[in-house]
Amino acid sequence: MEIYVMNRTDLKKQKKRKFRWFRFILFLMVFILIAGTAYWIVQYNSGKSAASEDAPKKEDYQFDGSIPNNGEMNVLLLGSDSRGEELARTDTIMIAHYSDKQKQPKLISIMRDSYVSIPGYGNNKINAAFAFGGPDLLRKTIEENFGIDINYYAIVDFEGFEKVADIVAPNGIKVNVPHKMSEGIGMTLQPGEQTLKGKQLLGYVRYRKDTQSDFGRVARQQEVLSKMKEEATDIESITQLPKILGTIEPYVTTNVPSTAFLGLGRDIVLGDTKEVDTLRIPVDGSYTDQSYSNIGSVLDLDIEENSQAIKDFLAGKASQESDSSS
Repeated sequence: MEIYVMNRTDLKKQKKRKFRWFRFILFLMVFILIAGTAYWIVQYNSGKSAASEDAPKKEDYQFDGSIPNNGEMNVLLLGSDSRGEELARTDTIMIAHYSDKQKQPKLISIMRDSYVSIPGYGNNKINAAFAFGGPDLLRKTIEENFGIDINYYAIVDFEGFEKVADIVAPNGIKVNVPHKMSEGIGMTLQPGEQTLKGKQLLGYVRYRKDTQSDFGRVARQQEVLSKMKEEATDIESITQLPKILGTIEPYVTTNVPSTAFLGLGRDIVLGDTKEVDTLRIPVDGSYTDQSYSNIGSVLDLDIEENSQAIKDFLAGKASQESDSSS
């Protein structure tokens, strides 16, 4: 049996080959990093330049939410079209919940006419809390009434929603318009199944001048956000992520740290997230219609029943999809 013993010359050649391969791989990694960074910057700036020059002025809100623990995060999502003017009652109040363990995005919509106790201001519609004291007073109101600990907030101008919808779903999103919609949305949507793009989609989710009023609007908001999440998992949307962030940045005021965005983005890119689960507050049978002379029409909630519904929902014990479409 012949045994080959590598001499010193062969050892030197082998070391040189290994060094060349190491240097090549290192160079390739640096090139990819630089190219990726350049792509991100170009796409981000492209999206930002596409944003309207009259984007609303951002307010610097105080917000004393706690730091997330156990891998769970609650973000207060508010929809506004106040255009940076003095505080107005927000049209849309949602709580986005995400758990690293469950990887189950959950969306709780709170009806803006819900009659609750606002710390320091007595009983009123829940959306009045934002007008009285911004997102932090609304955080305190939700915690006092429903026992939910809110970590962060994000206020989205509706024009930003329109622009992001066109990037995430450039071919539009298919919906079934139940009847003619026109009053209060600056356009006319005809009934029937159809594909809507940014501006029309915004009109669809904002319409409330029918017998379902805010109940129908909340259901449509949850429907469209769920479908946009599905669109965002497509490879084309993933490559558009820097542009999406650049486009929406002028229209979003938030204190959510970038690390939280990256964690959620990682799960979406890897396809680890499940479908969005939704809940509407108040749940069916847990409220009565009331009217007060100094406030107007309200939804008088059974606070205990709705608080328990939220706890069960976040714990995965119940899904209230039927409430979303009531």
